[in-house]
Amino acid sequence: MSSSPSRVYAARLVGLPIFDPRGDQVGKVRDLVAAVRSEVSQPRVLGLVAEVFGRRRIFVPMTRVTNIDSGQVYTTGLLNMRRFEQRSTETLVIGQMLDRTVTIHDTGHSAGVVGVVYDVAMEQARNRDWVLSRVAVQEPAKGLRRKGQTHVVEWRDVDGLTRREETQGATHLVHALNEMRPADAATMLHDLPIERRTAVVKALDDERLADVLEEMPEEDQVEILSHLADERAADVLEEMSADDAADLIAELPPETAANLLALMEPDEAEDVRRLLSYVEDTAGAMMTPEPVILGPDATIADALAHVRNPDLTPALASQVYICRQPLETPTGKFLGVGHIQRLLREPPSTLVAGALDDTMESLRAEAGIDEVAAHLATYNLVAAPVVDENGHLVGAVTVDDLLDHMLPEGWRDRRPRKRQPEVGRG
Repeated sequence: MSSSPSRVYAARLVGLPIFDPRGDQVGKVRDLVAAVRSEVSQPRVLGLVAEVFGRRRIFVPMTRVTNIDSGQVYTTGLLNMRRFEQRSTETLVIGQMLDRTVTIHDTGHSAGVVGVVYDVAMEQARNRDWVLSRVAVQEPAKGLRRKGQTHVVEWRDVDGLTRREETQGATHLVHALNEMRPADAATMLHDLPIERRTAVVKALDDERLADVLEEMPEEDQVEILSHLADERAADVLEEMSADDAADLIAELPPETAANLLALMEPDEAEDVRRLLSYVEDTAGAMMTPEPVILGPDATIADALAHVRNPDLTPALASQVYICRQPLETPTGKFLGVGHIQRLLREPPSTLVAGALDDTMESLRAEAGIDEVAAHLATYNLVAAPVVDENGHLVGAVTVDDLLDHMLPEGWRDRRPRKRQPEVGRG
């Protein structure tokens, strides 16, 4: 292994790109795998959990890691593409060690301190093995302090790292998940042991949990939602986009679905009920009922201000929909769309109606998935309006909505087509 930093902290490794010898990125670091057997001897780091093509997780032995540099990891390129499955003798450093309650028992000023683990450092021993060497511990907050005092101590000076903890918190693991994209956080949550997943779900705020749930397979969504109190489950569904919430509710038992809809805010529940009324895999069933809708008297400056909303997906932010009052779906008469690329070429004070595209036919709510795909492809669109029989806008279907329904069931966990030579797990 070429020169690497003498000490590397696990939390800083998460998300770093992994490269092969040619400089091509082959994945991202998601966790460390260690053999934790004793609180006296430093555990050997067996390897990395890497996310590769299509969010698949594999095991990368440390013997295949050639360099850990600032901001990147290099490997030999000879990786086993089999999905990572944790063994009973292994511990996930990020997934299972963060937030563990420990006691520092060294002879220094921090002896007897009780706190939680917020990071773990590894370094190379003389025999070239990587070992867990330091533990970063944070005390509980005291008085007016928002955060407690921190300590970085030797592995051997900490008690509580090997025992099973039934009430392990999730503060620092949640912090790590909050730093990730929702899709990456969803993958990590999916792979956590069930007790850790439960603790993390409990600690995530409703909005973040909704973002993560939208990126998970349906069976995971149902499993997680079924373990939430009904009131919280309804709150999380309200934070999800209406089309994702409708897809999830459709997977629940009818009695549970009806109960959750009754607990949701009436306006949010109405959007979901409307989507559930459409036949599966039609434009109506997959559309988003809350695109950016403006009246004909709105200016281009108004339109650009609306699409700056960071909560909009790129597809939804690609165009605005001009309608007569009312401006909530189902709207008044649909007049046309304003493509943001076109609007950017006009003076901000110009009325958006002056840059309207009213030449394109709209989709009907009952249009099938093939018709939706052909429509988007024909007009080179990433989103298209959906109208009812009276010409009122009822929503917009986006290319990401379409892909979610066109890809085969379980596509998030599919085995990648591209394969590399396999080596045994170290």
